[in-house]
Amino acid sequence: MHWAYKKKMDERFTAGLKDADPLLWPESIEVARGIQEELRHKVLITDDFGDIRTIAGVDVGYDMDRNLGRASIVVVDADDMEPVASAQAYLTPGFPYVPGFLSFREVPVILRALKCLPVIPDLLMVDGQGIAHPRRFGIAAHLGVETGLPSIGVAKSLLTGKYAEPGPGKGAQSILMDRYEEEQIGTVLRSKDKVNPLFISPGHRVGQDSAVRIVMECLRTYRLPEPTRLADKFSKTLKA
Repeated sequence: MHWAYKKKMDERFTAGLKDADPLLWPESIEVARGIQEELRHKVLITDDFGDIRTIAGVDVGYDMDRNLGRASIVVVDADDMEPVASAQAYLTPGFPYVPGFLSFREVPVILRALKCLPVIPDLLMVDGQGIAHPRRFGIAAHLGVETGLPSIGVAKSLLTGKYAEPGPGKGAQSILMDRYEEEQIGTVLRSKDKVNPLFISPGHRVGQDSAVRIVMECLRTYRLPEPTRLADKFSKTLKA
């Protein structure tokens, strides 16, 4: 799996950015929607991972002055949350900002940053949605399918669905249902006392319960779990 993943990354970028996988650069919203509808069937939301020794926090920001997307990744030791590797990459976005289609704007630069890492993480923890998405294919799900790596979406705001507000204390949870209240698409988690909750959803190869458990294990004294918190911090301290 790891060898195949690295080979895929090498092949994707060897030819340069103009030859990047056309799957990631759709020509229209209609094409992008069709890709999501097709690839959503490859998402696995049951546990399909071994020992989680390293977790990569993934965050994307923007350099508005230069029209560049900036992917920042920090890999932490799963036991003590200490950073073991990091990488950052820049890329001009090849897709406009459209709610529900964020992955087509951000996954290409994330893949570029992943290729720069000296280690391949056991799990990706992404600042964004997993299956808590209108077509069940948010950025964490898309990234998981593209890389083959287990992934979890940790979003700071709601994209879609209905939920009851969880209790005020750290660890309080409620179920995030789809808008028709027929399917669980995530968990609303109070990650710190009396702060706005996080929206946790499986991305790929991780079940609902495990997604919440892993995020809980990564919490320290902040609202965000350490992998994505450190990635966000890294994005603000290193500029190209």
